[in-house]
Amino acid sequence: MLRNGAAQVFRQLVRHQSTDTSLILERSINRVQLLGRVGQDPVMRQVEGRNPVTIFSMATNEMWRSGDVETSPAGDVSQKTTWHRVSIFKPGLRDVAYQHVKKGSRVLVEGKLDYGEYVDKNNVRRQATTIIADNIIFLSDNIRGRDQ
Repeated sequence: MLRNGAAQVFRQLVRHQSTDTSLILERSINRVQLLGRVGQDPVMRQVEGRNPVTIFSMATNEMWRSGDVETSPAGDVSQKTTWHRVSIFKPGLRDVAYQHVKKGSRVLVEGKLDYGEYVDKNNVRRQATTIIADNIIFLSDNIRGRDQ
């Protein structure tokens, strides 16, 4: 209790009396949950000197009715599919995903957003958004290990 109280007083002291803004630490959240279907079997890549990463694509769908729902409840249904790139660096999860995720599997992915740049084969600078997964929940029996 005393240790918690001392830490709390220190944080308040730093926050209110310091003119050095680098000492002020604020909490923030970068959290993503995606529920959808896997678009391709995962691949494992490794760049020299770095840990391997498992990568797969995932589709989420958004559906809505067009027109006035009150006057015509059977209006046209529209759908938009969004594709996401999922990367898994966590060693245990990376290996399980590589072995068991399969194209068409329904999964829930939890993680964080990451933005980066890369240079493609035509030497053009591109931006990429990736979900860095730290948890995957398998929601369908359509996994690679059971079909083989």
